[in-house]
Amino acid sequence: MNSLFDLSGKRAFVTGATHGLGMAMAKGLAESGAELIINGTTPERMDKAVKDYKKEGHKVHSFIFDVTNEKKAKYYVEKAENEIGHIDILVNNAGIIKRVPLKDMDVSEYRQVIDVDLTGPFIMAKQVVQYMIPRNEGKIINICSMMTELGRDTVGAYAAAKGGLKMLTKSMATEWARYNIQTNGIGPGYFATSQTEPIRKEGHPFNDFIVNRTPAGRWGEPSDLAGAAIFLSSKASDFVNGQIIYVDGGILATIGKPANENDN
Repeated sequence: MNSLFDLSGKRAFVTGATHGLGMAMAKGLAESGAELIINGTTPERMDKAVKDYKKEGHKVHSFIFDVTNEKKAKYYVEKAENEIGHIDILVNNAGIIKRVPLKDMDVSEYRQVIDVDLTGPFIMAKQVVQYMIPRNEGKIINICSMMTELGRDTVGAYAAAKGGLKMLTKSMATEWARYNIQTNGIGPGYFATSQTEPIRKEGHPFNDFIVNRTPAGRWGEPSDLAGAAIFLSSKASDFVNGQIIYVDGGILATIGKPANENDN
């Protein structure tokens, strides 16, 4: 069974993998044998990330560019293919969020979120698939969100982008399955990261809300995402296409826990 999940000899291009959940997924792929190609937009953060990967013994290559820049995306994908080796796996993880009520949000802010979170994955997949199709093989993973299915105050642009990414994932799967390319998504729930640290203190209203709303009764750890990423990158998912796997501790499965377990 282990051979089904073995990524030895594979190369995974993971966007936005300099920190957080992107890094956690990239490390999971590397631990299963994949050689990594990562991108980011901040040189200082990239230098720190590369040292982190290498310290753990992972083979990693890095490029600094913005996934919304089609010309640069094309250049670096071609550079990777020609100088590093063929890209077997693409993980579209790069993304941003702007917490602004829709009535107060500038159109420029809305467009920026859509550009990074929805157009960026299209641009990257379009470049990578040009090489996957002739090889008749490939894995594309789009990082969605629970906001792919749910709305929430102040994150309307993000939810619109992630909802669109779900349908883009299904459309990619529909068009490219005939070339033995599987396109799927991962929808993370609420995770313990540096960004959520201030609101994860016991007694904080949002912390209590998440813990009580999640059947697992806890925040996710970044390492909890590794299994889904490995599965969707490996032979184990060769007949899985156009699906979104939600790694959320069960939030989307329930209307919520009652305030008192004796309540019905």
